[in-house]
Amino acid sequence: MEELSPSVNASDRTFDTVVIKSDLPVLVDFWAPWCNPCHAIDREVDELAKKYAGKIKFVKINVDEGQRTAMSLGVINIPTIMLFNRGKLVNSQVGIQPKDILNDMINRWLCENPN
Repeated sequence: MEELSPSVNASDRTFDTVVIKSDLPVLVDFWAPWCNPCHAIDREVDELAKKYAGKIKFVKINVDEGQRTAMSLGVINIPTIMLFNRGKLVNSQVGIQPKDILNDMINRWLCENPN
């Protein structure tokens, strides 16, 4: 039986509600089904989502279905990972990143913003 992803999906229509208005910090994974590098980091992102459950919300946006959002945030290459807090972009990584890099990005942000 396949395990469900700990991430939620968002679209242009739901981005504001799911990401911008979130009480929790949000890590957004911009991806596409045809993007092999995006699939290469799926497992790592899901592992981080489980590790940080309750502290950070993990959201996936398929750029084919969320073109307006991706364009408004300047997403040109995928995968792109963006970290938002209270509706503001606080960090981002473009391209395949090792889990350690993403984990460090999250940890650094959490340590600097404990509440």
